[in-house]
Amino acid sequence: MNNIQESVSALVRGEVIAYPTEGVFGVGCDPDNPLAIQKLLTLKQRSKEKGLILIAANYEQLLPYVNENVLTEEQRAHVKQTWPGPVTWIMPASEHVSSWVTGQFDSVAVRVSDHPLVQSLCQAYGKPITSTSANLSGMPPCMTTQDVEQQLRHGLGAILAGETGGRERPTEIRDAKTLHIVRQG
Repeated sequence: MNNIQESVSALVRGEVIAYPTEGVFGVGCDPDNPLAIQKLLTLKQRSKEKGLILIAANYEQLLPYVNENVLTEEQRAHVKQTWPGPVTWIMPASEHVSSWVTGQFDSVAVRVSDHPLVQSLCQAYGKPITSTSANLSGMPPCMTTQDVEQQLRHGLGAILAGETGGRERPTEIRDAKTLHIVRQG
């Protein structure tokens, strides 16, 4: 069993996994499994109200989670021209998305990653996974597999070993309705 299969098996079991992204290691789980999300929030010592990012292999995987009908064709074009890539977009959430993902918001943060391991993982799993930086609250984000093992190993079902994409910072976050930058990348 390769590391992708091990990670997918952990997701299916409702476990939290760690994986490299464009800039830092992320931790995530099945966005449709509230118990898995509770494990993730407990592990991260993170408030449910903050919400979580969904990361996917392609735009089609995100469609069940976003209400793109609320956006204009121009707004959708702005989003799609940045993907796959290191830009996360805040988009209107569909009714399908639980408050465990959206937090206190009526929107959902989504990204189509260009990281090859994230692409392979989400393709193998067949849908997006949640994504938040791999670190305990207040600690710096993990940059290597070893960092993840030191900080978070006890709470993870699997670690997808690999290298990050080399970005120095977390991904940029933009609002799809206003096109404003919410967090500089």
